[in-house]
Amino acid sequence: MAERPLDEKTVTTLVAEATAAPSMHNAQPWRFRHLSGERVLQLRADPERAMPRSDPDNRALHIGCGAALLNLRVAAAHADLAPETTLLPEPDDPLLLAAVRLPGPVGGVRDEELARLHPAIRQRHTSRHPFAEKDIPEDVRTTLQEAAAREGATLAFPGPWHAETVLDLVRDAESRDIMDPDADQDLVRWTRLGAEADTAVDGVPEYAFGPRRRDGKAPVRDFSGRRPVADRGTTAFEYTPHLALLSTRGEGPADWLRAGQALERVLLEATRADLATSLTSHALEDRELRLLARDPASGIGQVQMVLRLGYGPRGPATPRRPVRDVLEFT
Repeated sequence: MAERPLDEKTVTTLVAEATAAPSMHNAQPWRFRHLSGERVLQLRADPERAMPRSDPDNRALHIGCGAALLNLRVAAAHADLAPETTLLPEPDDPLLLAAVRLPGPVGGVRDEELARLHPAIRQRHTSRHPFAEKDIPEDVRTTLQEAAAREGATLAFPGPWHAETVLDLVRDAESRDIMDPDADQDLVRWTRLGAEADTAVDGVPEYAFGPRRRDGKAPVRDFSGRRPVADRGTTAFEYTPHLALLSTRGEGPADWLRAGQALERVLLEATRADLATSLTSHALEDRELRLLARDPASGIGQVQMVLRLGYGPRGPATPRRPVRDVLEFT
C-alpha cells in the first residue's frame, strides 16, 4: 500500500527546525520544495543570498545548507520518519543540493541517534562572548569527534603550535580586511544595526555581536566593523581558546554539504554537553590561507571550519525567516 502524503503542518515543522541552522552571516541561503506525491523535500540553494566577495565559490553557502540538512534529518527522526538523503541528485541542476525522502521508520524503529539531538536544535546559539579558561573533558572531545565521523568528516583538536598557527591566520585575514576598503561589503550587507535589529528576519543583529575584545586570543569576528554600536562594552577573552578544526577529505560541493552536516552534528552534541560554541571562517575565506590551516604533520584534508568551544554564555537566538518565505508546496 502506498504511503499517504505528509500533511502540511508536519512539513512546515520540519522546515522550521531545519532553518534554525547556522549559516555565514546568518544569510540563510536555502529554499525548500515539498513534492507531496513523493514524500520528498528538496533542499535548494538561494543564489540571491550568496556572497560573491567573501564566498566566491559558494563553499560557505553549501556548508550552511548542509547544516540545515542535518537539522532536517534530526527533526524527521524525532517525528518518527526515516529520512533517506541524496546529495546533488541532479547534476544539471546545481541549485538542487539534496533530496530527502521521508518514509515512516524502517521496521517501526526510528533513528534514536539522530532523534536524541532534537532538543539541542533550538538550544544551540552562536556565542561571541568570553569563555572560561577551563579544559574540555576528553570524553566530550571524543563524542564530538565521533559526531563528525558519522557524517564523513574529521574533527581535530590542534596542539598549541598548530592552534597558534590558526590564530595567526585569523589575524592575517583581519589585517587583509583592514587594508582593503571594500572587504566588508558582505559583512555590512548582512549586519543589522539600531531599529533594524529589532525587526530583522536574517543577518546578524547588533545584540548578537557580543562585546569588543580588549585582550585575549579568542578568534571572534567583530561584526560592527568600522561602525559605532551604542552601549557595546569591551572585555577580556580567553588567552587559551579551545579550537577544533573540521575537515573533509575532498574539496567540492558534495564535500561542503557533508562538512555542513558534520558541523551541525558536532554543534548539537556540544550543546548537549553544555558547551558554548562559535564559528570562524574568516581565515578560510581565502583558499591560500585555507590550505595553511591544515594539520602540519599530515598535510592532508581540507579544513572547512574553525570551531571555538568552551564554557560560557550560549549567546542570544538570531532571527529567522518565516517558513512561508522559504518553503514551496508542489
